[in-house]
Amino acid sequence: MGDEGRVSPLKNFVAGGVAGACLLLAGHPLDTIKVRLQTQPKVPCAQYVIYTGTYDCFRKTVSKEGILGLYKGMGAPLAGVAPMMAISFFGFGLGKQLQQTDPDKPLTHTQIFLSGCLAGVFTTVIVAPGERIKCLLQVQASRGESRYAGPVDCAVRLYKEQGIRSVYKGTVLTLIRDVPSNGLYFLTYECLKNFLTPEGQSVSQLSTPKILLAGGVAGILNWTIALPPDVLKSNFQTAAEGKYKGLVDVLRTLLREEGPKALYKGFNAVFLRAFPANAACFLGFEVALKGLNTLAPSW
Repeated sequence: MGDEGRVSPLKNFVAGGVAGACLLLAGHPLDTIKVRLQTQPKVPCAQYVIYTGTYDCFRKTVSKEGILGLYKGMGAPLAGVAPMMAISFFGFGLGKQLQQTDPDKPLTHTQIFLSGCLAGVFTTVIVAPGERIKCLLQVQASRGESRYAGPVDCAVRLYKEQGIRSVYKGTVLTLIRDVPSNGLYFLTYECLKNFLTPEGQSVSQLSTPKILLAGGVAGILNWTIALPPDVLKSNFQTAAEGKYKGLVDVLRTLLREEGPKALYKGFNAVFLRAFPANAACFLGFEVALKGLNTLAPSW
């Protein structure tokens, strides 16, 4: 697949950090809406819900908290998203390098998918605690609580109250979400890049609009399979200690109380966010990678 020559995990790492910053700036507001929709309190004996949908959540959040309300909880992912994406692209590059026997021979679809899966494993170490803290901060504002003063306070209190296991609560769910979805994510992007490249041209010469299109579509397909485990993870990570015994209990409870549609809560917010955020992510990556290839070709 592609015309990329020797893969450099180090360049992928640096360019991935730039990609992460671009992704966060473009996508965090709708991520806040997604988490609030997924975790709003259930009221079984009444019809009232805090938010009726994506736009209603956006309107009420801005009305009550201002535009900065959409960026609540951004501190934790801001500290983690750049290194997270750096590690993600590094893992992807490493996976490709390990399977690349000849720089002039393209990798197969399976090899690219497995490289993406490796990226998902690599990122979980950073993602799991960062997402737990992010979700708790996003949800407490919508519930009128003020238990945590910020990301650092949240992390310290979680550690003091329950130990390191509390900080990493939801890790298995994060793996279930991120490993296959990252495989599909990178495979889709690589395939679309090649499909959109005119015959006789190099993939490295792909135009900005086509990079944005490939990245945006990759993001949408990524979340198509990642959303159900993401809903389970968000509920598990923001629930009171002891409410759920594990993954199966979260799934059983949600299906019993709300039905299968509960697994696609926040659907609109996710897909509205997925295209621009991931389009920006891959554009940032490609621009940074081109710069590195010019400035440090021997890396």
